[in-house]
Amino acid sequence: MKNFSSDQNHPNPPPDDSDQQNRSTPTKSEWDFRVSAVVSSSVTGGHISDTLGVVEVDSSGNLFASGGIARKIRVYSLNSLLSSEVTLLDHATALHYCICTPAKLSSLKWKPGSAGRIMGSADYDGVVTEYDLETKMPVYERDEHNGRRVWSMDYSHWDPVVGASGADDGTMQMWDPRHDSEKCVAKVALGSPVCCVEFSPFGGALVAVGCADRKAYVYDVRKIVDPIAVFDGHGRTVSYTRFLDDHTVVTSGTDGCLKMWDIANQNLIRTYRGHTNQRRFVGLSISRNQGLIGCGSESNQVFVYDKRWGEPIWVHGFEPEGGTRCEDGFVSSICWSQEGEADQCTLVGGGSDGVVKIFSGKRKPLT
Repeated sequence: MKNFSSDQNHPNPPPDDSDQQNRSTPTKSEWDFRVSAVVSSSVTGGHISDTLGVVEVDSSGNLFASGGIARKIRVYSLNSLLSSEVTLLDHATALHYCICTPAKLSSLKWKPGSAGRIMGSADYDGVVTEYDLETKMPVYERDEHNGRRVWSMDYSHWDPVVGASGADDGTMQMWDPRHDSEKCVAKVALGSPVCCVEFSPFGGALVAVGCADRKAYVYDVRKIVDPIAVFDGHGRTVSYTRFLDDHTVVTSGTDGCLKMWDIANQNLIRTYRGHTNQRRFVGLSISRNQGLIGCGSESNQVFVYDKRWGEPIWVHGFEPEGGTRCEDGFVSSICWSQEGEADQCTLVGGGSDGVVKIFSGKRKPLT
């Protein structure tokens, strides 16, 4: 299970009031959300051995994949589940592809330009692997983190063949399958576990890194020597980094808050609070067209924030409909579909009991 037991002796920081004027909540949410589909390992609920560490929607919005403790990459048709008349399904009924992996999975990414065929994964054994989903065979593999757990991997959108991974060995490494698989093309030693790596999805040459040293860093991949920005404001491990746009990054920490940062000025723009996060990965995703931020919670709830306000605009419990509640359950992974109209959105969440929930959002008409 992905958690941060090493953080337990770190004190929580005092609340920061520097952005208090930006944290007021609108009187009414502009969005309506509903549960559109639920996928469970069984109709009676999942088990802790099914904990999902990651959920990823592909760029077309047609497919999504999940991975975690069960050592399986499961791929589903998002469109089919949204159009199904059946709300509650089990994995066997809903599956599009399933690949058994040799280790527990911590990260999954669709490879850009592969038309949804190639999936990159990172695992607890310290290995990064690319799989061909149709043949269910690995097509690329590297193990350069000294066998230490790889928490995160991603592909560059500036050069879509290049990937990066961050691990417990305290390094972020960039690699290129076109070159010698035993060597990375760039390496940054950060001195403490690297929990998240994300390239800018807007095509720029930037990569954001979240670290257990309580900081997040942004590097220009064309010259990875010193970071172009350092975000120092979380009181505990930075577990996720996500680009909101070309100029802005959102970070998540195990101090129980999200923070929005300006890259150029390295300034804190806003802090988001409401969810519970002290020791586990709970997911972070941004719906860029709608300006919505989604995350999980150790309270076993999904939280949605509007980027303009520091308090959540929607909260939903993750207990399985008609199923058995998982004790000490938490929402462990979140991903928005980036496809769709500006007044509609789709959010996919995964839980510690292996349950996947799909939420549909629609902007309320102006009155």
